Amino acid sequence: MDPLQTAHLGPRKKRPRQTGTLMASGPHNIRFGDLVLFILEKKMGTTRRAFLMELARKKGFRVENELSDSVTHIVAENNSGNDVLEWLQVQNIQASSQLELLDVSWLIECMGAGKPVEMTGRHQLVVNPPASPNPGPQKTPSLAVQKIPEYACQRRTTLDNCNYIFTNAFEILAEDCEFRENEGFYVTYMRAASVLKSLPFTIISMKDTEGIPCLGGRVKCIIEEIIEDGESSEVKAVLNNERYKSFKLFTSVFGVGLKTSEKWFRMGFRSLSKIRSDKSLTFTRMQKAGFLYYEDLVSCVTRAEAEAVNMLVKEAVWTFLPGAFISMTGGFRRGKEIGHDVDFLITSPEVTEDEEQQLLHKVINLWEKKGLLLYSDLVESTFEKLKLPSRKVDALDHFQKCFLILKLHHQRVDNDKSPQQGGKTWKAIRVDLVMCPYERRAFALLGWTGSRQFERDLRRYATHERKMILDNHALYDKTKVGNTITMNILVWKM
Repeated sequence: MDPLQTAHLGPRKKRPRQTGTLMASGPHNIRFGDLVLFILEKKMGTTRRAFLMELARKKGFRVENELSDSVTHIVAENNSGNDVLEWLQVQNIQASSQLELLDVSWLIECMGAGKPVEMTGRHQLVVNPPASPNPGPQKTPSLAVQKIPEYACQRRTTLDNCNYIFTNAFEILAEDCEFRENEGFYVTYMRAASVLKSLPFTIISMKDTEGIPCLGGRVKCIIEEIIEDGESSEVKAVLNNERYKSFKLFTSVFGVGLKTSEKWFRMGFRSLSKIRSDKSLTFTRMQKAGFLYYEDLVSCVTRAEAEAVNMLVKEAVWTFLPGAFISMTGGFRRGKEIGHDVDFLITSPEVTEDEEQQLLHKVINLWEKKGLLLYSDLVESTFEKLKLPSRKVDALDHFQKCFLILKLHHQRVDNDKSPQQGGKTWKAIRVDLVMCPYERRAFALLGWTGSRQFERDLRRYATHERKMILDNHALYDKTKVGNTITMNILVWKM
């Protein structure tokens, strides 16, 4: 029996449906009482829906937890008007002719304006009439658009990005939202960038965006502006924003996150040199290493350097565990030619629990003796202590892992390259090692391969479409008590 299958996964009690009852407004003041909103969870997800509901309430909107007769506006994401009506029919609810069906872009614009904005055609979800028995010639979207799935895990995305001018803009906006901890817009922009990367054609007019999922009203406005002007004024404003520039600079230091960046920004720092020279600041061991090897770590890791590190890791691991499987993960496994670090997953079918726990310790000690270890931070496994599946799309797993900075000699990358006279003969490289039990290797390999958006959508797909929970440890079937699915079912069914 799988050690993770468990009584922990008993069926959760569902809250009884409260059709017709009003949601308690709580501490939020309702400023726009004539509008009663219901946000549809379908294709949106529980976390995002809860985030939008809370944000809308803070802005003064009245939002129902459950659909009731008092609702005047249904807000949906990645659904057509027909999809919403079909959902209402399944719930045995008759849609009123006065009910407005709106895209989530309308709500987002309302919250941005701090008040209800005008409902235009781009906000309203169109309900198409049933096809007539003898339909005439109809305009259909291109075959390429018809085949674009909603979830990133269902799309085939090559490294050839035909829409870089758009995806780069949305990634900048998403990064700014991440710095501001605005999860709602972050997800919106990253989904847009993800779907645009998967397109086999270049968008040259707004007509080309018809039928493409994950492109809401706000996203389309930015696309339209780029098509017409060659750039986005919103992106330009972000790039010139002092806070964005400071956060991007600060977080480029290994060990510096959003809280530290916020602290330094509020203290008036705008350059790393000022931070380094300020005697009143104290740094963590990780941050000290980040500053010490900053020039190396901020530069890209090439494919050749990653392969050289791969050999370095294999040599060290196989010294103690010859039968170990070592897989390079992350962007390099996805075929990228450059990255910022190199990740590895290590596992073995013939290893005791004690040998598994001691391997990374032995490898670190070996590199330290050879003078290759510049920094290490080993996090012990909590795998046995936390058996429940994680419901967080970005949650880290509980395997033993080590975050390293290794010294990679130039000659390991290029044998023909002679050491420079009196110059530096090595480069500091960020390396992450993850040790996982052999029976979990497939899930861990899938989780550590990425990309981030792929992983988010894969977990969303498992939850909303398959009624399962997927994390880096296993695939859990929510419809069956104590049932953990094998990787084979995941591969064949997904």
